[in-house]
Amino acid sequence: FQIDTTEESFLDLFPLDVIVYLTPDSENVLEDIDPNKVYVLGGLVDESIHKKLTLQRAQEQSVQTARLPIREYMVKTANTKNYHSETLAINQVFEVLSTYYETRSWPTALKAGVSSGKGYTLPD
Repeated sequence: FQIDTTEESFLDLFPLDVIVYLTPDSENVLEDIDPNKVYVLGGLVDESIHKKLTLQRAQEQSVQTARLPIREYMVKTANTKNYHSETLAINQVFEVLSTYYETRSWPTALKAGVSSGKGYTLPD
C-alpha cells in the first residue's frame, strides 16, 4: 500500500460526501468497502475517558460514520475480566480493512485483525 502523510486535515483534502469516519460508536455498519470513499481511521487511544469522542467529532463535521461489523460476525467470549471491546488500534483496523478488501470475507478479515484480548471470537 502506498501511504502519503500530510499535516493537512482530511476535511481540506476530500469532499465531505466521500469521507467515512470509522468509529466503534457509529450506528452504521460497514458492509462493504467502496473504492470511491475515503475511510478515516481514528487516532484516539483512551476509550474510557474519550468514549464517543470520535463519533461526536465526525457528527460536528457532518462526516459519515461507520463501524466494523464485529457484533454481526463475532460473539463475546467468556473471560475472567468480563472484558469486551470493539475499539481497535489503528493497525488492527487497517489489517481488517486490507484483509477484507483482498478476501471480501468479513469473518476472515475480523479473524486477522481482532485479537482474542478484545473478548470476541468467530462462532464455530
